[in-house]
Amino acid sequence: RKQEGADRRTRRKGVRAMKTIVHNPFDRSPIAEVALVDWAQIDEWLNEAQLLHRERSCWLAVHERIAILRRTADIMRERAEELALQIVREGGKPLVDARVEAGRAINSVDLCVQALSEGGGHEIPMDLTEAGAGRTAYTFREPIGPVVAISAFNHPLNLIVHQVGPAVAAGCPVLIKPALETPLSCQSFVSILHEAGLPEAWCRFAPCGNDIAERMVTDPRTEFFSFIGSAKIGWMLRSKLAPGTRIALEHGGAAPVIVDSGVERAAVIASLLKGGFYHSGQVCVSVQRVFVPAAELKDFANDLGRAAEKLVVGDPAVAETQCGPLIRTEEVDRVERWVDEAIAAGGTLVCGGSRLSDTLFSPTVIVDPPESAKISREEIFGPVICVYGYDDIDLAIEQANALPYAFQAAVFSDRLSIANHCIQSLAGSAVMVNDHTAFRVDWMPFAGLRRSGLGVGGIAYTMEDMSIEKMAVWNWPTAAS
Repeated sequence: RKQEGADRRTRRKGVRAMKTIVHNPFDRSPIAEVALVDWAQIDEWLNEAQLLHRERSCWLAVHERIAILRRTADIMRERAEELALQIVREGGKPLVDARVEAGRAINSVDLCVQALSEGGGHEIPMDLTEAGAGRTAYTFREPIGPVVAISAFNHPLNLIVHQVGPAVAAGCPVLIKPALETPLSCQSFVSILHEAGLPEAWCRFAPCGNDIAERMVTDPRTEFFSFIGSAKIGWMLRSKLAPGTRIALEHGGAAPVIVDSGVERAAVIASLLKGGFYHSGQVCVSVQRVFVPAAELKDFANDLGRAAEKLVVGDPAVAETQCGPLIRTEEVDRVERWVDEAIAAGGTLVCGGSRLSDTLFSPTVIVDPPESAKISREEIFGPVICVYGYDDIDLAIEQANALPYAFQAAVFSDRLSIANHCIQSLAGSAVMVNDHTAFRVDWMPFAGLRRSGLGVGGIAYTMEDMSIEKMAVWNWPTAAS
């Protein structure tokens, strides 16, 4: 704790720390030290990346990239359990979920290869008018240039793969800054890429302070900026980008769920438990606001609360644990404040509502917190689900859509008409039917709308962002000429 406080004071004073200490989020024990990179090193790497892109003779052929990525996936498979345990130690994700993340990360590397195999350009018809007659046109893809990526803590391996893997596959040199709470998985992945044959200059592990990161992101040599993290930081950095820098932002939201009347409750509650309490709610599309018919509200909330009370909370390294710690003790403090505020303002506490330790917060269900409460307006990013009663489903949808965030939403219904109505009416880039809002597979598009983000994630979609579609137009000479 003393060391963390000293580190924070150092950052506030603007003094560059030369290392970061990585702590186990569960017991706050130090587990590693990672050296931070200064601007002189970043400057050198940006020059190097720019030169690699400008000199076409330096480019890696597609077959070389495919071979490197395949070897990367093979190495990761051999070390899958090691990678999962590292996720547990630095990120606090329960072991059962960390193993899933490691498997997803391996699959995401495979998806990069698949996207390269399926990608390419297409023919553009020219003779649709007389002006284009006698011409042939086609497109092909080229790398956009140096990529700078900043990632989040909550999926410390798979998020890195989603940013770095497509850059390598597209042929872009990339500098990656992980969250300083969870840099070890990023460091491991970059090291595995190099072990698999990727020259070091094509991917640089760049842990650094926020001042250095901002300078790196806004540098004119950065052609593409990939950001996963808070909306406040993401939109601020976007406002400072150099002219021409392309961008993808992935933030969060306060995901809404509409529950129709008469649905089989046990299945809905099982799904909401996973979607709301997975990784203790530290997921950008975690279930947060659930709207149920007013006549069913009391029974529904009580059943959800009883199920939440049975979740095993504790050491994420223990196989039975379902909910682990929050990433920082300050996050426990914040979640506690928001919950206390919601209850003081009139929300009814069904279960939880208190810290279990400096690092653990109990799975919490609150009924009808006022719309003015932070917990109803902002992303909680903690193990809290709010349940609201409704008499008119359209008013429930209106309340669900009222926030300046829109990412993934969900509806549970046995009626096709209601499901379709919610699909059409709920704000969001995706609506899950009879599933929770946190569902995702790595090949699907994944996009925050409004303040929740900009651009579309997902391996193939990110690869498109990190490349340009260049067109060639041939004007064939006529026989007469």
